[in-house]
Order: sequence, then structure tokens, then C-alpha cells
Amino acid sequence: MKLETERLILKPIDVSHVEDIFKIRSNRIINQFVNRIPPKTNYDALDFILTIKKRTPNNETFYWGISSKDQQNLIGTICLYRFSEDRTEAEVGYELLPDHHRKGIMSEALSAVLNFGFNELNLQTILAFTNKFNENSKGLLLKQDFVLQEDSTDVGFADNLVFSLKKNK
Repeated sequence: MKLETERLILKPIDVSHVEDIFKIRSNRIINQFVNRIPPKTNYDALDFILTIKKRTPNNETFYWGISSKDQQNLIGTICLYRFSEDRTEAEVGYELLPDHHRKGIMSEALSAVLNFGFNELNLQTILAFTNKFNENSKGLLLKQDFVLQEDSTDVGFADNLVFSLKKNK
């Protein structure tokens, strides 16, 4: 499932994106706000891609690589995952290489994914979990009208804040 915006192509990732996924998921700046073990080799990145590819055919996960329309390389990723049992709620996750921060790229990509989630998947709520120190991510979510859920916590991740966005009726 490919999505397009004015400047971007959001496309399924595959084995041809191993180096890009390695570069994104091993980036020190990105990983300061993400609780994961970064890949140490391209093989680790390939393993991640194969895991994602297993989860996409049955719509367990919708996962896109983000690239500019004028270049092939991925500069980030964005996904919808952790769907509720009744498929009315999902979580959005995203990451973008630091060279592309503060250019409206993730805002553009997130708008496309929110539109897809609410209008194609008929989600009623989309959640986002972000580190309380990640000012760029918090600003992005607030710009997209997500609301901080002050009474909610991300179990096991004390530094995360929970945001939600409800579908406009």
C-alpha cells in the first residue's frame, strides 16, 4: 500500500531497503528517544524488515518507508500497529533521520497516515507514545491536534507520554 503527498512517497519496505533501515534504526539521535536495541549489522536490519513483512499481509501492521519524490532512499519510517481487538484503535509510530528534521516532512507523512487510518481503516482513535524529552515529537503531535492524555501511562516506559487523536465525526 503506497501513499503519496505533495513531496513524499510512503512505500512498503522490502529487502532493497536494508541499508536505509540500518541507517535509520541505528541512528544515535533517533535512538536517544526510543527504547530498542539498535541494529549492529545489515543482517539485523534485514531481520527487522522480514519481521515487518510477516505482519503486513494480514494487516497486523501497516508500515511505510518515507522518501522524497525526487530520491529513492528512505529518510524515515511511519507505521500503524498495535490495533485494538475491535480494530477501532491503533498506535502510530514514526522516525526521521535528523538531517530532515524541522522541514515539515514528518508532519506531511503523518497527515497522510492519519487520513488513511481514519478514512480507509475506519479507526476511531489513534494513539502516539513519545518520550517526554522529545520536543520535536511532542510539537508534531500537538500540531496534528493530538491531545496529551495526562492520566494515561505507557506501562514499562516511565519517560513516555501518551497522546490520542479521535476521528472527526
